[in-house]
Amino acid sequence: MSRNNIALWAMAGLVYSFLYIPLIIVVVYSFNDSKLNAEWVGFTFSWYRTLFHNEEMLTAARNSLFIAISASFLATTLGTMAGLAIHRCKLKVLPMLAFTPVAMPEILLGVSLLLFFLQVLNMTLGLFSIIIAHTIFCIGFVTIIVRARLQGMDESIFEAARDLGATPWQTFHQITLPLIKPAVIAGALMSFTLSIDDFVITFFTKGVGEPILPIQIYTMIKVAVTPEVNAISTLLMLLTLILIIIANKFDTRMLPGDSEK
Repeated sequence: MSRNNIALWAMAGLVYSFLYIPLIIVVVYSFNDSKLNAEWVGFTFSWYRTLFHNEEMLTAARNSLFIAISASFLATTLGTMAGLAIHRCKLKVLPMLAFTPVAMPEILLGVSLLLFFLQVLNMTLGLFSIIIAHTIFCIGFVTIIVRARLQGMDESIFEAARDLGATPWQTFHQITLPLIKPAVIAGALMSFTLSIDDFVITFFTKGVGEPILPIQIYTMIKVAVTPEVNAISTLLMLLTLILIIIANKFDTRMLPGDSEK
């Protein structure tokens, strides 16, 4: 192995260590038998039992799951439509409209939505406002994934369907949708992942009332990082990791030539 390769591997190891060692520490200390969490005392599952008996935390988790499922469904539906429109219409303004929420800083998007809900719509902030905000934020990600899948497909397939007398709906339902299904599923999983652990946009659009998981965790760590916080963080990390792995599995099917396999 050359010196350049050794240096490259060493640098990669440092970067990944910086990224993953803090996560490993969170997981390890979620099993720490100590309320102070300042040093390792012993192994225990008691903090997970305590977590599953915390009604406020369970309510926050249910609310976050409801928001994530609703937002991912809406974002996937609208993002798929946007990806199809961008691919077929070739209007330069459409990509800009779809991708702006992705490039925009979350704090700016959160403040803008807060002002829009309160001053324009005169809406009471709650679960519904969070769902709308998360949907707007996630649409761009679904659009990017679906558009990438469409760009790798052979247009002659759709032309052949039209030549054989298929209606636009039949072409979409029987040809387009099955071919872009991996991208649609990957976009839905990505939207769910982004929604369930989003803090900034949720903070600005939640209002007063039902607890939301990221906000609840933030409230708890303002006092101290207890093993209970580590426990819920570990479970959330595990859920996010599983969804990312599944999304990546579907995303690999978007490679050019996949539709011919």
